[in-house]
Amino acid sequence: MDIKLSQCFISVDDHDKAIAFYRDVLGLEVRNDVGFEGMRWVTVGSPSQPDVNIVLEPPVADPNASPADRQAMAELMAKGLLRGVIFATDDCDAMFERIRAAGGEVLQEPMDQPYGVRDCGFRDPAGNLLRFTQALGK
Repeated sequence: MDIKLSQCFISVDDHDKAIAFYRDVLGLEVRNDVGFEGMRWVTVGSPSQPDVNIVLEPPVADPNASPADRQAMAELMAKGLLRGVIFATDDCDAMFERIRAAGGEVLQEPMDQPYGVRDCGFRDPAGNLLRFTQALGK
């Protein structure tokens, strides 16, 4: 039996800003854009991984969520405490410069880590933590 990652979810508060970042800055392709009951889900992914999808979803994807729950999620998102994603790249420094030049919020400049990668960190427009890693020696 084989198991593979199919989808992961990232909460965003503005899908148009998220598309501009994930598509135009990171180079991911938009695969689906669906609205339902006043909410929106946009699926993006790397052209080199056609079977792995990242779903950009509303912070609370439940039309029955209470106002208090919606407020709590908005506060957590604003602090960058919801989700994080780690992307692999073959050139961490070039990816860093590309994102920084586009105005990405830098959390960490590229540096070699003792666990065998060179990585950097950013926040997406919604405040989610994104890391970009390159295996050392590659």
